[in-house]
Amino acid sequence: MRASIFDNLFVLEMANNHWGNVDRGLKIIADYAKVVRYNNVRAAMKFQFRDVDSFIHKDFRTRTDIRYIKKTLDTQLSWADYQKMVTAVRNSSMVSMATPFDETSVEKCVELGIQIIKIASSDIKDWFLIEKIAATKKPVIISTGGSSLRDLDDIVSFFAKRNIPLAINHCVSIYPSEDYELEMNQIDFLKARYPDNVIGYSTHEYRDWRDSTLIAYAKGARTFERHVDIEADGIPVSPYCSLPEQVDAWFKAFHKAEEMCGGSPFSKRVPPEKEVRYLDGLVRGVYAKRDLPAGYILNDDDVYLAVPLQKGQISCREMMKGEVLLHAVPKDAAIAFRNIDSPYGSDSQLAKTIDQRGIDTDALEPVRNAPRLV
Repeated sequence: MRASIFDNLFVLEMANNHWGNVDRGLKIIADYAKVVRYNNVRAAMKFQFRDVDSFIHKDFRTRTDIRYIKKTLDTQLSWADYQKMVTAVRNSSMVSMATPFDETSVEKCVELGIQIIKIASSDIKDWFLIEKIAATKKPVIISTGGSSLRDLDDIVSFFAKRNIPLAINHCVSIYPSEDYELEMNQIDFLKARYPDNVIGYSTHEYRDWRDSTLIAYAKGARTFERHVDIEADGIPVSPYCSLPEQVDAWFKAFHKAEEMCGGSPFSKRVPPEKEVRYLDGLVRGVYAKRDLPAGYILNDDDVYLAVPLQKGQISCREMMKGEVLLHAVPKDAAIAFRNIDSPYGSDSQLAKTIDQRGIDTDALEPVRNAPRLV
């Protein structure tokens, strides 16, 4: 299902769970809130929730050689600390979002008032967790990294049957990703296969904050996600993370993409006045091939077409044989719309449009034997 909460939403994921430091987390929120406000975008700050005591098996809590376990233990926070940060997100006018990795964490999403729940690529087949998330009825974003087509069809169908808004992010789960690994044509595939869902782009590349955004937006992605961090406390920033100045460039690229892509892709655009006037200057006007008397019935052989088109003159677009002249027209003179016996009449919108179209010969430098409107 489509939902407006996903449209043009930027998801800022706190990298490495802000290293388990609530003060660092609050600073990340404050620093990025400024960038968000400055660029006038809609953004969500996303947390990672784990009930660590139940998430890691008790027999493996001392296994520091297992990277995922060590990082989870090193970055553990209390739920009270999470509440402080969720409140800070809300006070910064950003959307609160979290990726829960276990059922208790899903309950905490509800308790802390999280607005959007994310299902990580690694959990796209964890139906224990997915069922728990669906029970909250909150909007959900999924990432497609490493998934099969059947995995995607199953989870999209699951949420559609429950009327739960779902956005689908194209994602390559390689940290960091090289440009040649981005597979951005998958956005086209997802849009075609799941037309009822908002399609997004979750990215981990580290060389560019502009071009991929332009491409993703042009392909139809309408929610965007990156890991974010700050340089502080002597902690190195992971290469797949973006810093505030890089996210600023990301937001500006989005606005540029919006500007360049223009309006709706579902209807014909209305050309602006300056474009219409420019093209009118390239249209051929209708001129008398010989002297034509009043009451004369025009045929194609009586006229010729040439530029410039003058104000009030009929053009190749309006010329039809069988038109009757109200007044005589000398050879090489422009044939005026108001000199045609037309059912539209002199007060019609068409007559007013033709009066304003083309060049005003009175305002031009004199030209010997220049044809005048009659």
